Amino acid sequence: MTGAVGDACLVVGLGAALYAVGAAVYGARSGRREYVTSARRAMYCLAGLLTIAMVMLESAYLRTDLSYKLVAQNSSTDTPTFYKLTAMWSSQEGSLLLWAFLLSVYSSVVLFVTRRKLREIVPWATAVLGVVASFFLSLMVLRGQDPFAILATRPAQGNGLEPLLRHPAMAVHPPMLYSGYVGFSIPFAFAIGALITRRTGADWIRSTRRFALVAWTFLGCGILLGALWSYSELGWGGYWAWDAVENASLMPWLLGTAFIHSVMVQEKRGMLKLWNAALILATFTAALIGTFLVRSGILDSIHAFGASTLGVPFLIFIGIVAIGSAGLLISRRESLRSEGRLDSLLSREAFFLLNNLVLVTLCLVIFWGTFFPLISEALTGTKRSFGPPLFDRWTVPLALVLVLLAGVGPLLTWRRATSLPRAFGWPVAFAAAALLAMLVATPAAGSIRSLIMFTLVAFVLAVVVQEFTRGARARRLMGDESWPAAARSLVVRNRRRYGGYMVHAGMAILFLGVAASSGFHAQRDAQLRAGQSAKIDGYTVTYRRPTAAILADRAGTGAPVSLGAVLDVRKGDRHWVMRPSRNYYEATDGSGGAFGRFFTGESTSETDVRWGLGGDVWTAVQPDTSHLMHPITVANSKFSSAPPQMQAVVLAALVESYRRNPPPATFRVVVSPMIVWIWIGGGVVLLGSLTALWPAAEARRRRAASLAAARLGRELSRA
Repeated sequence: MTGAVGDACLVVGLGAALYAVGAAVYGARSGRREYVTSARRAMYCLAGLLTIAMVMLESAYLRTDLSYKLVAQNSSTDTPTFYKLTAMWSSQEGSLLLWAFLLSVYSSVVLFVTRRKLREIVPWATAVLGVVASFFLSLMVLRGQDPFAILATRPAQGNGLEPLLRHPAMAVHPPMLYSGYVGFSIPFAFAIGALITRRTGADWIRSTRRFALVAWTFLGCGILLGALWSYSELGWGGYWAWDAVENASLMPWLLGTAFIHSVMVQEKRGMLKLWNAALILATFTAALIGTFLVRSGILDSIHAFGASTLGVPFLIFIGIVAIGSAGLLISRRESLRSEGRLDSLLSREAFFLLNNLVLVTLCLVIFWGTFFPLISEALTGTKRSFGPPLFDRWTVPLALVLVLLAGVGPLLTWRRATSLPRAFGWPVAFAAAALLAMLVATPAAGSIRSLIMFTLVAFVLAVVVQEFTRGARARRLMGDESWPAAARSLVVRNRRRYGGYMVHAGMAILFLGVAASSGFHAQRDAQLRAGQSAKIDGYTVTYRRPTAAILADRAGTGAPVSLGAVLDVRKGDRHWVMRPSRNYYEATDGSGGAFGRFFTGESTSETDVRWGLGGDVWTAVQPDTSHLMHPITVANSKFSSAPPQMQAVVLAALVESYRRNPPPATFRVVVSPMIVWIWIGGGVVLLGSLTALWPAAEARRRRAASLAAARLGRELSRA
């Protein structure tokens, strides 16, 4: 019954989205505002219907209703409650529902906020949002991706959540990414509306700027959470592999970064109208490409759902969006002419433009490298990869330029820069001193590019400190305030500006962690027996003893067998213990027989990391299970269909055998200097974004005054 109600919500929701498209277009063309209002309310209705659908599906997961195909596929009775609630978006059908739900919420909020503004643009924006919602709903309703599908026979137990997804970061990572992807649909829809109506001034930007920043923030958090999951869970020792789906999330973030910077130029000087429209159209197209890569299966990725039937519809929709947007942009080029002109190359707007060029170039490089296997196969018949070394060769110089621009931009003024020696003097001196200190401390060591990055990071941080200090000093001169109070009031009065400075500082700290961990890291793979040691970067790692345990019964959701090691790590007078392990999950296809199923199924690396501000020590283990296979074969031949009690006894004996007579194990030890600063920098970026997003007190007062004036006007008109 509940499945039928959920399906009804999707069908009625599709009808509401299509109605919103038709009513909005008719209202815009005929000038009848009641149809525009009706279209807006249809989007509200869509949000309500999809909220009901989300609650129904999540409640099915929470109570483990295995009659639902989706619940049976990626949950089970003993899945922890947290992972039951997050398992929905581990499936293709569930992620589509999440996409549509987030879109309906975003759309409802922006249409409510703009219900009395942008009267010519809003109807077309409503229609665009309705079209996007209709596409995703049609995939669920018409293309067989039904999240409420019911099984003919209810299974006794579900398959459980994919082992690699049983990590807190991965549980939050997908909704963060989707919130970013979907969020960019708001400025995209309003940009389309502005182009259609030729209202290409800054009004549509002011109404959607915060939505773009919210989307950018969510997407950035999602990327960093994915990097944390990769570092903690995948067992290879890194956080970014230039994987196709990783790149697909980075591209819209880069274009969104360019858009957020570029719109300031249009607001201040009336310039870069064409740039801004093109950037947001490209950003949303890139967000669709990211969604497409996860579902098409055209490129290999550990993050993808695998091959599916959705690749072609997605490709067609992306083509329509890209070609339609480009055609509209070209047809409206006359209305996108700049109102101002570039007065000097040493101005803030000139450096924003240069920043845009670098970000777009970086995005194009990543796009080319991501799709290079398909391009090479189409041209030569051979699929060739564009590996991490090639990505690094092209992206690192561009990243260095970006960090430099992040420091230079705040020091320049609009139109024409003045007092350059005074503005640049202290930051340049601080950066030079930092470089000299690094050369003295580490002569002829490490990566030259990393040292350049450290110097540029020092420059950016010095610029941010200088700007905060100057502003706080000015506040103190105007009133009797302490330094902390002056700094606080400075930020409160201009949240957007100083929040942006905090974002620049956070990005500099993030790049500091990237440069240090990639340029100065050490890695060693060693095969050790119990009691043996290996040395790496001044650390002595000793394999003390093995660990082995049966962690769960045969339910398909826990890790039945965990084989690991106890490591003693020493450096100087410091000493600690680490316990990496590998978990073996039973094969769901029955391979391996009654006992071998635990070592023929999927396995995951449970790394152990010693976090530190100066650097991390990361360990993983690959146990040798080959000596267990002979007794498993004998057991399977004797007990071809052993009862669960016999299986448990034999498995316990095998685990005990491994613990008492362990074979050599292969260990990977990685020492990564300052890698934790990647996520610390991300936290500073998040704080800066939230600061910029929070309405300033002055803006709130102006909004309250305008609302009071409008209320007074209505009362006087009735009198």
